[in-house]
Order: sequence, then C-alpha cells, then structure tokens
Amino acid sequence: MIKLDILSDPICPWCLIGKTRLEKAMEAEGDHPFVIEWHPFQLNPDMPKEGMDRREYLETKFGGKENAVRVYGEIAKHAEEEGLDIDFGAIKRTPNTVDAHRLIHWAGIESKQNAIVNALFKAYFKEGRDIGNAEVLADLADSAGMDAAVVAKLLDSDSDVENIQQRDEHSRQMGVNSVPTFIVANQHAVPGAQPVALWRQVMGELKAQQDG
Repeated sequence: MIKLDILSDPICPWCLIGKTRLEKAMEAEGDHPFVIEWHPFQLNPDMPKEGMDRREYLETKFGGKENAVRVYGEIAKHAEEEGLDIDFGAIKRTPNTVDAHRLIHWAGIESKQNAIVNALFKAYFKEGRDIGNAEVLADLADSAGMDAAVVAKLLDSDSDVENIQQRDEHSRQMGVNSVPTFIVANQHAVPGAQPVALWRQVMGELKAQQDG
C-alpha cells in the first residue's frame, strides 16, 4: 500500500470537491493502492475563536459581494458537476477550525478519520452546522462511533491545540499555501482538486511500478 497524505480544511469547498474526485477514481480502479491520512491546514489561521458571520467573511476575503458571488458561483458549478449537494445558503458562520482539526486528529488514533472527515463536510456544507461548536463536534464524534463525552472533555481543554498549530505552520514552511494538497508516498505533492482522470493515471502508474 502507498501512503496518501491529504492536507485539508473541513470548511474548504475545493477540499470536498477534491476528495469526491479522488474517491470516484479509487472506486473506478477498484484495487487502489492508497492508505489515507488527513492533516490540518487552516484556511483562516487568524480566525477568531468564535468564528465570524459568513457573509462578512466572504465579502472581506473576496473584496466585496460581487466577487464573492462570482467565486462561489464557480465553486457551486463544479460541486454540482460532481453530484455534491451543497447548501451554501444554510451556512451562517465561518468557524475557527482548530477544534475540528483536533477531532480529526483524535479520530485518527481510533482509525476513524475518514468517518469524521465525511461527517464534518456533511455537517458544514449540507446541513449548515457550526463545526466550530464543541457540542456539534461531540455529536459528530458520537455518530462516528467515538466517545462523545471524552471528546467533549478534550475539546474543553487545550489538548493538541499546539500540535495542530505546529503542523499547520510546518506545512506552510514546506511551501503549502492552499488546500487540498495531496502528498503521494511522502515524495510527490499534488495540489488542488484534481480530476478523476488524473488520479486514475497516477494510480495506474503506481500499480505498474509495484508490478514491475
């Protein structure tokens, strides 16, 4: 098996689109070679702990309402092409994602990372839930088979906050400046939400190397 490290943020729509395309390619290949691990990268490392109003955030980030509408119109088009049911209108706040990344980290210890990542994307993009809220995160942990009480207690502490921040900063120092970024076999960085065809080509080449 080949390690595939994915740097992502659960509020990043391109991360969801990129994940969906990768999964379609893996399903098409059947015996794909990847073992996946998710890693933290915050789109907004300076976001206040409590998050902020989403409209204010988007208009500030993209320089006004018109640009925000244009950018998200393009994102919505690509999401629809992949069959994703995203309800951007339901999202009222843009959260700080340190706690969501802590949950992904703890899920990894229990081999439940994919389930938690899926739950976070669904909660944020389909249900409009605030994934910066500890109660929401504990509920998602419970849905993935984790101990919600333990997760709630950890979230109420500073456990692994520094870990997440250091890993995020390390990725930036290594040259990562956007997500998703996929790192294949600890060697090759593949940035962006790549199409299914590219992933199938990558997997085909990797399997050919293994067979050789």
